[in-house]
Amino acid sequence: MTEAKPAKNQLRVGRLVKAHGLKGALKLELYTDDPDGRFTPGATFTLQVPEQSEWHGKTITVREFRWMNAQAVVFFEGVDDRNAADTLVRAILWIDEDEDAPAEDDAWYDHQLIGLDVVRDGAVVGTVARVDHFPAQDLLIVASGENEILVPFVSAIVPEVDIAGGRVVVTPPPGLFEELADEPAPAEAEAPAADEPAETSETTD
Repeated sequence: MTEAKPAKNQLRVGRLVKAHGLKGALKLELYTDDPDGRFTPGATFTLQVPEQSEWHGKTITVREFRWMNAQAVVFFEGVDDRNAADTLVRAILWIDEDEDAPAEDDAWYDHQLIGLDVVRDGAVVGTVARVDHFPAQDLLIVASGENEILVPFVSAIVPEVDIAGGRVVVTPPPGLFEELADEPAPAEAEAPAADEPAETSETTD
């Protein structure tokens, strides 16, 4: 399945999780620390969806944004019922880079990440070649020698992004950057010496 790729200098701000109610609302997974500012009525987003989607290559505009039981919910222009909302489930929302806007916490543009050194245990193990975005999670594609390593872009594995320092710090699980050592073969039962009789069970009448 191929998805439309956002423009180079765009920021991912949300993912549409599921339809909510019957009037076209969608629950929203947020990737921004300013949702009320990002999702104001009239705000327009680029959609990342599969090529076969009817929304491929289109933008979408917010009609209303609200909180329901601490869950972000958004309504879009032209999406007026649940059936229409269902066609947008799993879509990722992007906005164009605003160079004058202050940077958000834990949010980076792809072009800021590409080329950064990838550091593990104090040593450089590769560089960020690109960032792939999927509905479930993002992946840092790390060029390490002749190999490309797919690193889940989550805080447990990428705890530090230092744009000014030109690096990202990774704490990957064993085997992500190297082959796991072969497990030692289980010890074989020691055979009895040639001059010792094999142990047998005794029975008594």
